[in-house]
Amino acid sequence: MTTFTKASMLALTMSATLVAGCVSGPAPSNRMSSVYAPQQVAYNGSHQPQGDWIQEAPVGRGAPTCDWAVPRELDTLRRVAPSSFLDRTAPLGAGDRLEISILGDDDRISGTYVIDSDGSLALRGLSSIQAANSSIDELTNILRSQLVSSGIVRPLRNAVRVALIEASGASVAVSGAVFQPGAVRAGDRTPESRIGLREGAVSGDDNTTRTIAGAIRAAGGVRPDADVQRIYLVRGRTYAEFDLSGFIHGWTSRDVAIATGDRVIVPSRTCFDADLVRPTPLTAPGIRVYMSNLTQSANNNAGAAIGEKTGSLPYGTRLLQGLVAANCVGGSYMQSDRRAVLISRNPINGESIVVERDIERLVRNANRDSLNPYLMPDDAIACYDSRWSNFREAVGLISQGVSTATPAILLDNAL
Repeated sequence: MTTFTKASMLALTMSATLVAGCVSGPAPSNRMSSVYAPQQVAYNGSHQPQGDWIQEAPVGRGAPTCDWAVPRELDTLRRVAPSSFLDRTAPLGAGDRLEISILGDDDRISGTYVIDSDGSLALRGLSSIQAANSSIDELTNILRSQLVSSGIVRPLRNAVRVALIEASGASVAVSGAVFQPGAVRAGDRTPESRIGLREGAVSGDDNTTRTIAGAIRAAGGVRPDADVQRIYLVRGRTYAEFDLSGFIHGWTSRDVAIATGDRVIVPSRTCFDADLVRPTPLTAPGIRVYMSNLTQSANNNAGAAIGEKTGSLPYGTRLLQGLVAANCVGGSYMQSDRRAVLISRNPINGESIVVERDIERLVRNANRDSLNPYLMPDDAIACYDSRWSNFREAVGLISQGVSTATPAILLDNAL
């Protein structure tokens, strides 16, 4: 057999092997219980890759039916009217800055004080008292009694005056349908915005982020399955229910001041509400999405202009917009057969899901909204080569293989 014939046979063999791999791989398989949003499942007439689904799809191939129940952990607590929290100032807490004035005192005891991290407060020359979880009036009476019993002041009604200069942040626990449940700090301020440092001794403070809404935002914001009409604030052995849906829909809602040790519970309705997928006082303003674009036209993420800021997207961004941010859309027509996968997780049960989409069909399909899922925090997007890109790379590998194999064949014939 001639050298040319051997090289041709080698080229044909390599071509048949490599070109066979140019077709798209199988669509990913998922459990139907991992579906969180309706757009994560493509309908049969969409011509989008389906993959294998374990268990039958629910009606409409969408998210589960809405359901709601009072959290069982509230069974042992006493329910009170919302007015009991709305109509009174939140209790004092660690870090609160107070101005204490003693009648007839020449600044020996009077001055500015900060409640310690353990909730205690100690006036100069006196033993410490527990100030946290007290109101201003309650603390005033406690201090007055202490000073009278010590013989420092006479038992006059105005012998002691306590004024709140600055309300510090509060440590609270947030659980339920939020993206980052756990212990959070609500109402913390930068040094530049602290009233007590900037303006000195003033009376009163309105810390607008030391509230239920501020605590929820500190916990990553509500998820799309949250029930914002029934949010619970637990303080001690009591709790109250609040409707904060006005922050989402634009009607009046009154936020509630919170204190250190409070708990906020956000129930889940177990179904997806698109109204909660946009920046609001209760939701995240933006999300972090992981992106990978390793197609032939961009053989590394830096070449695809994917940097740290690229993956920070406004909350409410959909997959197609995320693909544009990852530079997976556009370019030469030879690249128009690309596919993308979205890797997400159902926050209700923790199951992961991998959604595959044909990018060109998603761009051109008039019914794209039903196929274009919303992106959630910490989702991941990856783009794959088109068939033509794979074919061109296969041809390049064949050419390289033939050029490498031909000298070997010639050498073999010479021997």
